[in-house]
Amino acid sequence: MPGKPQRSTSGRDAPGRSDARGQKLAGTIAVVAGATRGAGRGIARALAEAGAKVYCTGRSLRGNPSPYNRPETIEETAEMISAADGSAVALRVDHTVEAEVEALFQRVDRECGRLDLLVNSIAGENPLMSQWCSFWKTDLKNAEAAFRQSLLSHIITAKHAAPYLIRNRRGLIVEVTENDVLSAGGNPVTQTVKLALKGLALNMAAELRPHDVAAVAITPGFLRSETMLERFGVTEQTWREGGKKDQNFLESESPLFVGRAVVALAGDPGILERSGQLFSSWELGREYRFTDADGRRPDWGAIKIDFSKHPEQLLQRLRTGSEVQLRWLTEMRRKTKHFLTQLPQTKTEAGRGTRTG
Repeated sequence: MPGKPQRSTSGRDAPGRSDARGQKLAGTIAVVAGATRGAGRGIARALAEAGAKVYCTGRSLRGNPSPYNRPETIEETAEMISAADGSAVALRVDHTVEAEVEALFQRVDRECGRLDLLVNSIAGENPLMSQWCSFWKTDLKNAEAAFRQSLLSHIITAKHAAPYLIRNRRGLIVEVTENDVLSAGGNPVTQTVKLALKGLALNMAAELRPHDVAAVAITPGFLRSETMLERFGVTEQTWREGGKKDQNFLESESPLFVGRAVVALAGDPGILERSGQLFSSWELGREYRFTDADGRRPDWGAIKIDFSKHPEQLLQRLRTGSEVQLRWLTEMRRKTKHFLTQLPQTKTEAGRGTRTG
């Protein structure tokens, strides 16, 4: 984990120090918000695999599912971790309720004395954002609920985690989003949420930097979540059969892969220098050389994606959108560089004899 290596007052190894089994996150205390299924579950499992103690939070308990009405539960995630000799605690938390989130971190601090890592993976597959259409055709009946569940929940959770990370002058916040460029598909609600999560990490990074705490955003590739496996009519054991329906699926990744990407970032002593950035599981796989559960290293960014099943109108919209984004980014770079020259040098920068740039 980022920060200066030191011994914990509890006598355990400080975060980021390998134990006798070589677990790079031995002693790390992590909260994975939204660990019920999908990327959140995979990240929780990977963190525990690397030696972290993981608090798995979400709304779905046995006999008390979330409104998604999916079968997965946070207890099931914790049991998977325990079965693999990892350490996990399952806690029901509604991350849109600020009092519940505040109580969560109070409990973590009471039981462990610190917090090292927060992963925000809440409502990654929110069915309220599943509609695909043009903005002028969007059904906004559930828009406010979608924003609350998929975006405000992340802000609430980061807000209450930050003081514990700041207190210890180390740590990392990870925002799980979609796509490694500005855009994300769907409709204005989905697009706004996914873009905002990237911006949230960017903005938090600037505020957290003086406290030696980092914040990043990450996207998985073609994720074999429980929902996606059902959509293809396969299991994690037979997933390659899905390639008969869509050859792109052959480059898909299990949720554990993006989890191992988070482990790599959390264990990187230079993470502060990368704070605020948007990462992808496949690029981090190339850099840190980790693999998926089956030993593969899926690389969504390297394949020639098959767009043959996409309608011409959608492809044109994607191309136009990408061209507009490039112009937008070029202008933003120019304007931001100019703004930086207008800012006065701070006393800290003067003392270092450097200029932030």
